Amino acid sequence: MENDTAERILDSAHALIAERGYAAFSYADIADVVKIRKASIHYHFPSKEALVTAVLKRHRAKLNAGIEMLNAQIPDPFARLAAYMNHWEGCIRAKTEPICIAALLGAELPTLPEEVKVEIQRHFQDLRDWFRETLEAGVAVRVIRLSLSAAVEAESLLALVHGAMISARAYDSTEVFALITEGALKRLSPGI
Repeated sequence: MENDTAERILDSAHALIAERGYAAFSYADIADVVKIRKASIHYHFPSKEALVTAVLKRHRAKLNAGIEMLNAQIPDPFARLAAYMNHWEGCIRAKTEPICIAALLGAELPTLPEEVKVEIQRHFQDLRDWFRETLEAGVAVRVIRLSLSAAVEAESLLALVHGAMISARAYDSTEVFALITEGALKRLSPGI
């Protein structure tokens, strides 16, 4: 039961972060959603910093599990990138996860506690590294064409995907996300 409560707290905090960012939610908000006392939240997560760090660690673990699954199930590196983009498009469309919380919190980095900053940076590094490895693998089998180094293209792709999420949110339009990411994939395709 205790583990279930901690998971429900993490779920609630994740949703509130995605909706409001770091500063605009409190333990009182979580207590209302989860239907527990604030003291119960403090039992599991003594501080907001500890809570948000735990949310980000879980988010990063899910990212890494997801990209491992893509690597295992989709041999074509270009198709893996497309599947990653399609996953986020589906999340945005269904509003199951309207934005990557690491991207959202990345914009708040200067005001965040150090432990939270470190976890955000790890998320960015993990995703960047996967993009770079996938791009390099795609070049090796000639399903991806790069105009810059894989390292630079990976950083660009990371910024593009996260920026597309923000644009989709600003315009309240999944189509904006799809247009931006489809354009990026077309630029990487060797057929152009």
